[in-house]
Amino acid sequence: MSSMKRKRFMEPFLIFGLGNPGREYERTRHNIGFIALDKLSIEWKIDISRYRYKSLVGEGKFAGNRIYLVKPQTYMNNSGNAVRSFLRFYKLEPSRLLVIHDDLDLPFGSIRLREEGGSAGQRGMQSIISKIGTYEFARLRIGIGRPPGRMDPMDYVLKKISHNSETDLDLVLNTVVRSVEVMLKDGIEKAMTLYNHSVLQDE
Repeated sequence: MSSMKRKRFMEPFLIFGLGNPGREYERTRHNIGFIALDKLSIEWKIDISRYRYKSLVGEGKFAGNRIYLVKPQTYMNNSGNAVRSFLRFYKLEPSRLLVIHDDLDLPFGSIRLREEGGSAGQRGMQSIISKIGTYEFARLRIGIGRPPGRMDPMDYVLKKISHNSETDLDLVLNTVVRSVEVMLKDGIEKAMTLYNHSVLQDE
């Protein structure tokens, strides 16, 4: 194994899911980053229960990578504080970071994995970019769709996911897990090619 590849497996990989802490925000559209991390924790058998840097953290392994699953407990707008703290503590480059979050501009059932990019108005991402000083890190956007009619976007994102949508959400989350697994095993470009599409349309 080359020294570069060996270093990649020795360094931790950080996966952050964005959301808001508290019972009132559970299963809301804005918390789909938390929901996705919960799915990863089940599939990879990583318990997210330790508290560190104002975040809930789980440590485990997947495909030879040491993985940290992190759910910041600072509210969405301050997510960057936790990301910066973890990167500094483990002395990691942003290339060892993946952030999973909701996206209003993607229809429900779509996911988009990217190597870098702006915040697209997502406040958690704005906070991260501001705190770590770069937009060059991977992100996985999970579409939640636009609010119907004249509903205020803030009311929409804080509305709980309906029971009627739970089956479709399971399909989306299964695809999220597969895309992250391929990213870690075979690289982000292959994962983007395979999974950047509408999950529900293709089912």
